[in-house]
Amino acid sequence: MGKKTEKLLSILQLQPVVPVLVVDRVATAIPLARALVEGGLKAIEITLRTDAALDAIKAVADEVDGAEVGAGTILNARQYEAAVKAGSRFIVSPGTTQELLDAAARSDVPMLPGAATPSEIMALREEGYAVMKFFPAEQAGGAAYLKSLASPFGGISFCPTGGITAQSAATYLSLPNVVCVGGSWVAPKDLVEAGDWPAITALAADAAKLAV
Repeated sequence: MGKKTEKLLSILQLQPVVPVLVVDRVATAIPLARALVEGGLKAIEITLRTDAALDAIKAVADEVDGAEVGAGTILNARQYEAAVKAGSRFIVSPGTTQELLDAAARSDVPMLPGAATPSEIMALREEGYAVMKFFPAEQAGGAAYLKSLASPFGGISFCPTGGITAQSAATYLSLPNVVCVGGSWVAPKDLVEAGDWPAITALAADAAKLAV
């Protein structure tokens, strides 16, 4: 698990904010990813919440230089394997099951598993995980709750995701146990639908300047 952790961290540490994207049309995936990369956000999570998601991941993996594309909202082994086949460099899950743990063990592509309680964190640590997704961040207790986990769970790092905004991101990033945050504010739906890629690049550039 050590090498997989290093591989995952090498991606997550590229930037303070990982864009969490819901892509409805494959045609928008490439210009959207290019706009984010141009703004300094190379690691990009495309969630498997639409029928276009796997094709979008493949398109970004094949055609966007500099992008480190991952797949989010992975719920089972079938999705894990399909996402890896499409070109995902990392896998993100909102929670964890034994099926997902087994799929991750079989794959060279690292997983960022979701956890929101001490028991979930302890179970994942026993499986060898040292980097986890704290989800849903705001609804599960926010930055104050996550800060309280730093002392009992030394050596565990988190990527909090869920309800985080441009305004609240800095608070999370100031915590000692946060490696980055996940957020959708860098690619708002209205700008994506309008194809306003310069505006998205500007939002990405602002996010890339946040300090970890």
